[in-house]
Amino acid sequence: MSGWLILAALGGGVFAILAALRVGRPLWSFVGAALMLGAAGYAWQGRPSLAGAPREAARARLPDDLAADDLRDAMWGRFTYDYAYAVAADGLAKSGANEAAVGALLGGLQGAPQSARLWTRLGSAILAHDGGRVLSPAARLAFDRGLTLAPDHPAPYFYYGMALMQTGDLPGAKRAWLASLARTRRDASYREDLAVRLVLLDRLMAMQKGR
Repeated sequence: MSGWLILAALGGGVFAILAALRVGRPLWSFVGAALMLGAAGYAWQGRPSLAGAPREAARARLPDDLAADDLRDAMWGRFTYDYAYAVAADGLAKSGANEAAVGALLGGLQGAPQSARLWTRLGSAILAHDGGRVLSPAARLAFDRGLTLAPDHPAPYFYYGMALMQTGDLPGAKRAWLASLARTRRDASYREDLAVRLVLLDRLMAMQKGR
């Protein structure tokens, strides 16, 4: 099967699943945009004429630091509607079930499409599902949605910085973490944690420049 047929089948399958799960229409535009961006990237860099060949997908696990329960709860809070879905996604991601984690978050967004927490967590889940090395257009869209919905909350910037750091964009991660720290209350329990991470990130960047 050619690359274009595989892409078309993937798109049809995704929307069939959305319809079967009765996912709210507001999420369809997000998924459609992600698929269109993926298709554009494939058309630009891919080789559609090549025959498809099955490969075993890598099961990238969520980094422990990204799943730190105490920090997550301190930043986002607990016992809210989106808390249950975020915790479920974390548990699935820790076991390597990244596709299921994405599905759980999409299910949560069906009931809370304006949840910055779930959109941000979806960006992390998509990154893990994609192998954890490249921040795809779909992951960026999810993070951007989280940042847009909560522009004054430190958590979306922090987790976006985590994703940038994971993919090797250390300057971008520093900018995101500085934005997170600037939005953190001075009496917040996790403020010192963020400051320490910035210091460690600066040291890592200095080590890389010294090579």
